[in-house]
Amino acid sequence: MRSGPAVRRAKLGAELRRLRGEAGLTSGQAAQLVGWHQSKISRMETGRSAAKAADVVRLLDAYGVTDPELRTLLESLAAAPRDGGGDRWWSAYRELLPAAYRDFISLEAEASAVRTLETSVVPGLLQTRRYALAVTRAAVAGAPRREVESLVEVRIARQAVLRSARPPRLHAVLDEAVLRRRVGGPGVMAEQLRHLRRMGALPHVRVQILPFSAGEHVGLTGPFVIFSYSRSPDLDVVVVDHLMSSIHLERKEDLRAYLTAFASLQASALSHKGSMSFIAALGADAKEAP
Repeated sequence: MRSGPAVRRAKLGAELRRLRGEAGLTSGQAAQLVGWHQSKISRMETGRSAAKAADVVRLLDAYGVTDPELRTLLESLAAAPRDGGGDRWWSAYRELLPAAYRDFISLEAEASAVRTLETSVVPGLLQTRRYALAVTRAAVAGAPRREVESLVEVRIARQAVLRSARPPRLHAVLDEAVLRRRVGGPGVMAEQLRHLRRMGALPHVRVQILPFSAGEHVGLTGPFVIFSYSRSPDLDVVVVDHLMSSIHLERKEDLRAYLTAFASLQASALSHKGSMSFIAALGADAKEAP
């Protein structure tokens, strides 16, 4: 269990250690290849010190790693959260966003699959601008208007990952309460419900509604997100949000537990097709509401 920046270093270090082993090199031999002291290799592999993207590139070259997706992923993990990830889009908001949130965006941007359970609000990747504005106003009550607007801009900018050339597979399980809570009022909710149906029509987006009739379920303990990486499953991570922080779980037993929990939620939820019909029915009611 680690905070965001720490889990990045640990994940990256473990992967670099694995790749060095596959290359048949000791840490001393790797250090000689790149002209470093062995202790630097050790600190990077154990996550005791942050790795620069340029250093990661140098090691990947030395280890003969040519897979472009894996290289991009590891370089992304090396981008220090404190500087917003170099030239990545969220660097423009580095003074506004906590390091943990920038780390979350980085993990999300490189994931090949995202599984998310939400019990209170629509997932950020599926929110409309007006819905995001209402949620953000409530979350940072009293914040200056410009700060609120910037946070909404970040939320909407994150959604570009779903329109990319190789978007992640997004599977969202939403408690029925998410749809019935009139965030922003009837008009905002009607628009949000229509947007959910449009997004649900995309081939890489699957939405399932967990109806009240399902009764008690494992998701009652709270929302979570599972990020998966097809090129390196060892980098998979679970993110659990709390009021003032996020917890990252990367142990294999934790991942198995959350994957099992998500599968249970899928089984209890309506099918994707049934969920789209359920959302459409609620949308009709919302449209008619005063």
